[in-house]
Amino acid sequence: MLEAYVPFIGLIIFGNIENLILASQGVVQGVDMKILGGLSIIAVIIWLVIGTVATEVALQYSNYITFIGGLAIVILGIQAIYEAVKHIRATRDDVNG
Repeated sequence: MLEAYVPFIGLIIFGNIENLILASQGVVQGVDMKILGGLSIIAVIIWLVIGTVATEVALQYSNYITFIGGLAIVILGIQAIYEAVKHIRATRDDVNG
């Protein structure tokens, strides 16, 4: 049974990284952590249901799905780093002067 999920291991790893990136963006923006955590759990449950139901259909596209997921993670990571650096610089400028 678990053999069907082997092609999606990269996507599972990328999905966890994406969740961490989105959470860090929320913290930088000052979002309420309880709301952010609740929405994150809801998103994970939805993806679990979709992944469980659609695995047979998606199996033939697993390489494309993994590539697109990885690309999304890279883009979100760059965006998160950019926003964090911008926030740090703004905070530093406020303190200095």
